[in-house]
Amino acid sequence: MGSVLYLLCLFCQMLLLPGLSSSHPLCTDSMAPNTLKAPLTFCPYNGKACCNSTQDYQLQKEFQSMNISDPACASVMKSILCATCDQFSAQLFKIESKPRSVPVLCNSTISVDSTQSNSAANDYCGVVWDTCQRVSMLHSPFAPALQGSAGTPVNISSSKLNDLWESKSDFCQAFGGASANDSVCFDGEPVSLNNTGTISPPNGLCLEKIGNESYLDLAPHPDGSNRVFLADQKGRIWLATVPEAGSGGTLGLDVLSPFLDISDQVCFDTQLGLMGIAFHPNFVHNGRFFVSFNCDKAQWGGCFGRCSCNSDVKCDPSVLASYAGGSPCQYYSVISEFTVNGTASQISLATRGNPSEVRRIFTMGLPFVAHHGGQIIFGPSDGYLYFMMGDGGGEGDPFNFAQNKKSLLGKIMRFDVDNLPSAKEMTDMNLWGNYSIPKDNPASKDPDLQPEIWASGLRNPWRCCFDAERPSYFICSDDGQDRYEEVDIITKGGNYGWRVYEGPYAFTPKKAPGGNTSANSINPIFPVMGYDHSALNNSGGSAAIIGGYYYRSLTDPCTYGKYIYADLYAGAIWAGTENPENSGNFSTSQIPFSCAHDSPIQCTSTEGSPLPSLGYIYSFGEDNKKDLYILATNGVYRFASPSRCNYSCSKENVTATSPSPSPTNSGSPLRKQYHDLALLVSSLMLLLGFTF
Repeated sequence: MGSVLYLLCLFCQMLLLPGLSSSHPLCTDSMAPNTLKAPLTFCPYNGKACCNSTQDYQLQKEFQSMNISDPACASVMKSILCATCDQFSAQLFKIESKPRSVPVLCNSTISVDSTQSNSAANDYCGVVWDTCQRVSMLHSPFAPALQGSAGTPVNISSSKLNDLWESKSDFCQAFGGASANDSVCFDGEPVSLNNTGTISPPNGLCLEKIGNESYLDLAPHPDGSNRVFLADQKGRIWLATVPEAGSGGTLGLDVLSPFLDISDQVCFDTQLGLMGIAFHPNFVHNGRFFVSFNCDKAQWGGCFGRCSCNSDVKCDPSVLASYAGGSPCQYYSVISEFTVNGTASQISLATRGNPSEVRRIFTMGLPFVAHHGGQIIFGPSDGYLYFMMGDGGGEGDPFNFAQNKKSLLGKIMRFDVDNLPSAKEMTDMNLWGNYSIPKDNPASKDPDLQPEIWASGLRNPWRCCFDAERPSYFICSDDGQDRYEEVDIITKGGNYGWRVYEGPYAFTPKKAPGGNTSANSINPIFPVMGYDHSALNNSGGSAAIIGGYYYRSLTDPCTYGKYIYADLYAGAIWAGTENPENSGNFSTSQIPFSCAHDSPIQCTSTEGSPLPSLGYIYSFGEDNKKDLYILATNGVYRFASPSRCNYSCSKENVTATSPSPSPTNSGSPLRKQYHDLALLVSSLMLLLGFTF
């Protein structure tokens, strides 16, 4: 029994190790911190905080009701109450199955490398105990309801800590924790992360060309194999085998035998076509996958639905038609569900999808031809389907759709495609298709929002991703109008400013038949990265940002952890570095790139330049090994080892022999350590006769 208890304690300690959470600024309700127009009166927060003035006043009243007579203890308890306002409160309180009433208090007895200022040597949990253990307080946040993980309450009617807990050790076992590389703890002051020093960008990106065809989207096969799905804009999807790096092989696929061909339904034009593919998280068992595309109601009988310009959003189709010089909602954005069921004996062996639509998930008529995003991805933590939608087009979003809370244009939406609504629910909730609304969508806090909306104020989000190691990092690139291309960290209910702002700059539309939104009426979240159009060297002056991924492959260890993005026209690639780590503060550098000397397909330009002739960059892709791909007009390019382009990388020799993490065991080494220990503990408990 003692051994089992020891292992359980060890397992609990592992829960406090780094690598199991993320700590970019985020509030306990999963929303981004507010930008304060003035410092809070009671709590010591300025700049960004998770409280407004009303909540600050409520905390002051709560503190007064505790009636703490000892000044030193009162000061400590005030800081603990005010921690709910900290911009890192989601991590301080580690909200999981149920919320905590107090933040994780820094406990120096847990020795973990720290990026948090002063916390590694600070035993704030011990300070709280020593200062308040004999002080009576009403409505104590350390109430018995939170006990059970350590310590045994002696007298639950008492409000003194030493009556509730047997010792400082028991108290800090329950309420203490360490600050680590991607988690934080509370040391009595607003959280401040240490700057980790100057971080050098990679010397260059090495590419190898493994395919000649042009694609718009890439998705790894959910079975974890070395296969990927590739989709083109015309409406075709292929299943391809990816060669091993350095093998000299190319993409293995039959161009004449696509996995799915719905080109007869897809309207293909410059900004129209098949825009995204997504495979259900349980695809290997249910065979479900989803396709986002555009259709033309004049060309396909299945292209129909509600127009995005309607009375609900206070848009008059006749006014829109006169402004646009044509008929609104001739073109539609569609999400359809398909299946591989019935096409193979085992789903993972299926090489063809059934071309018959299983279910129409979403259909919406578009006001103009452009700016309708179209990417779809499943959230890695929640299993919901996210749909990126632009403002619908027109110079400067003339009808102000992106700021209209009832319009789905200029938004990121979030659907539950596993629990389908009844006909009554579809009508009552004014839904646009066959999906239900996740209960924690932002409309649960802001009933004025259309319930599908997850985030708003976007012009044309083009390629978003969840970080493979930190799922709370949901990052999107958003195309600018005249001046700025931006990268945003997307949070629940976030408003990213368009068209009140274009990136960090105030924006005034030339025409505004749909009215304006004042800057004072919104709380915009500004970009974490981006670039001015004036910074580009392309002769045409055009700009369109292409969002990428956090690089999590071991192929190029000097690029590991950087966020990679590019420009469609300029042939430029950037790497974004977060410093301090997990702070949400990024710096960017444009990175040179060249072609591997042993690339399977030659990718240098005809003029003999060492730079790959990519053409236009359409998208990035990521496979099951977390290797990155560039999808461009001139072909498919994979990131290669720096040495293959003669780029120096001091880390390459150290990690060259290390295998890439497998799809089922990707992530940080500590995540693997946690997983292995969890298996050990559960196995030992079963051997000793314990059941779960």
